[in-house]
Amino acid sequence: MSFFTEASLPRKAVLVLGGLAFFVGLGLIAVAGLSAFSGESEPNVELRDLGEVPIVVPSDTPTSAPVTETPAPTPVPEPLLEQGSYQMIIDALGVNAQVNTYGLDPNAVPEVPTGPGAADVVAWYNFSAEPGTGSNAVFAGHVTWFGNAVFRNLEAMANGDEIRLLGADGTQLTYVVSDVFKVDANDPESLQVMRATDEDVITIITCNGTFVDTGDPVYGGEYPLRLVVRAALAETLPGAVSAGG
Repeated sequence: MSFFTEASLPRKAVLVLGGLAFFVGLGLIAVAGLSAFSGESEPNVELRDLGEVPIVVPSDTPTSAPVTETPAPTPVPEPLLEQGSYQMIIDALGVNAQVNTYGLDPNAVPEVPTGPGAADVVAWYNFSAEPGTGSNAVFAGHVTWFGNAVFRNLEAMANGDEIRLLGADGTQLTYVVSDVFKVDANDPESLQVMRATDEDVITIITCNGTFVDTGDPVYGGEYPLRLVVRAALAETLPGAVSAGG
């Protein structure tokens, strides 16, 4: 089983992070366009051919526009958690799982945990924000992987439940669940769960629905739905404080 399936999507989808645009195919997400992910829209510009029409500049009109300074971009906070060195803890589900960094394979398809131990791993995707840096950090994990997996009971999550990210140095980020919902794996609108946000949130994705056996030699089959849990940052404790209790 995989929470990302190539059969349900094109292998390329548009993704933007830090000014870098590239294509990625997600099993739960179809292509909805660059502006849908980045939250930006293209300007509505009409181009006209002026031909030989002369342009007359009145004598009292300055021939050049005043120079204005471009505002400096808002700096992105430094990550508080070292990649590959923190746990996701969900007390309501009894989850305490290692978070590993995943990206794209050579075909621009998101990598997923496979092999021994894959059932217990949570994937954080490096094309999303790092936790604690002010935007949307996207995580995923299996609901089943040759038996029950890390997010087998994720559907039991409810608004108000806490999700903690605990670093090796004791740094702790606490998120509070605000939404639990399902999306169709083939619905292009499901791309919106991956969008960058103006607030610090995490998005957790796993499979949902009735398993369909496809005979796939690796995953066995697929699920038609995706369960999405969204949580907002509520508290940040630096390492020295959280490590000391």
